[in-house]
Amino acid sequence: MNNREIVAKLWNLSNVLRDDGITYHQYVTELTYILFLKMAKETAAESAIPAGYRWDDLRTKSGIELKRFYRDLLQFLGEETTGRVQEIYAGASTNIDEPKNLQKIIASIDALDWYSAREEGLGNLYEGLLEKNANEKKSGAGQYFTPRVLIDVMVRLVDPQPGELCNDPACGTFGFMIAASEHVRRATDDLFDLNSDQAAFQVRRAFTGVELVHDTHRLALMNAMLHGIESPIFLGDTLSPLGKSLTGYDVVLTNPPFGTKRGGERATRDDFTFPTSNKQLNFLQHIYRSLKPGGRAAVVLPDNVLFADGDGRRIRTDLMDKCNLHTILRLPTGIFYAQGVKTNVLFFERGPSDRGNTEGVWFYDLRTDMPSFGKRTPLTVEHFAGFEAAYTAEDRGAVEDERWSYLSRDDIAATDDSLDLGLVQTQTEQVDWSTYDPAEQVREAAGLLEDALGLLRGLEAELSTDGTK
Repeated sequence: MNNREIVAKLWNLSNVLRDDGITYHQYVTELTYILFLKMAKETAAESAIPAGYRWDDLRTKSGIELKRFYRDLLQFLGEETTGRVQEIYAGASTNIDEPKNLQKIIASIDALDWYSAREEGLGNLYEGLLEKNANEKKSGAGQYFTPRVLIDVMVRLVDPQPGELCNDPACGTFGFMIAASEHVRRATDDLFDLNSDQAAFQVRRAFTGVELVHDTHRLALMNAMLHGIESPIFLGDTLSPLGKSLTGYDVVLTNPPFGTKRGGERATRDDFTFPTSNKQLNFLQHIYRSLKPGGRAAVVLPDNVLFADGDGRRIRTDLMDKCNLHTILRLPTGIFYAQGVKTNVLFFERGPSDRGNTEGVWFYDLRTDMPSFGKRTPLTVEHFAGFEAAYTAEDRGAVEDERWSYLSRDDIAATDDSLDLGLVQTQTEQVDWSTYDPAEQVREAAGLLEDALGLLRGLEAELSTDGTK
């Protein structure tokens, strides 16, 4: 049994909990509590868990005794332990009310092919579970989930190196930092090419993050642990005073949350030159300020960041002064859970001074004349082949690709520093009526409606945990 099959079996267990009214996101959180104990046993890492609260203690209970023991276990591990165990279980509680359901989940997990899971990597198994949650429309989690293919492209092009400090100030389930860590591990023969101090740095300091939502923070901690990362992942808000201490990074990779502060509130940071109620603009300010000279970033941002007036224009000007904003990738629509959201990746490098670092910007239009991405047409690495070739070309000006264009800093200044540029002129498409299928159009419309309803459910769940969004 491979990891994909194990993930499918784990996900299907969510059907057991429907009668308890448990959401998909709550189910993944419950699985995290239980899987942590099982994976600790499978990896011979139970020493961090006090005797009497380990996997074998849990799986041998049944009925009301199991229900009571499980609740006591969550409270004990969240209050009486230390380190990663305490962080994962802090404030933990269960939504499973029926003991038989809990017992079935534990028994099903115990019966899985854990030898095969270990061979393929428990971290990969857990990431597969998180991706399954993101792809489930009813969960609403996909609006926070960056497609792995896009993460991998961004990591390859930014190219984190051994010894560099990397950060994601809105880390979600820690996908960017895990991909950055795997990138370095591949380049160093799984760290064996490094000396002991260098290897320890990669494990304990190199990859850090911040996550605002408590349950998502748990998932990030679990994900990091299963991928051999012990660096700090802070529970908090980068746009609060906490973020002022997050500086000196060589690499930042992130997809910060979209939206505005409730009631038009501005960020509580007193070090921003241009504080606004727009979260993405505040995150952008934080990111380029957090880089050391020569530090580089790749950041997913919505279109409004490229053209917003007022503080938006001033922040873009400040970015182009302090950094070399060398490349903008105009992403296709539909690759995120929220259908229709138009996004981009900004690639930039902090300059040696705070003035005049951007001489011009290269744009790649991966949006015009692209298919509608989703479950039927997934985003693949092949879709990025042209962009990667242009980005890495020794002579960018010699690249022959109509999607690839350049605008000087003076050209951009002439647009009041708007960066909503670089899109190919779209031609009107002719409909081939001989292949027109009304039933397919109805199915497509129904799918879009389901996407919209899922997004609303996700926003409702988010508001219940973070009233500022």
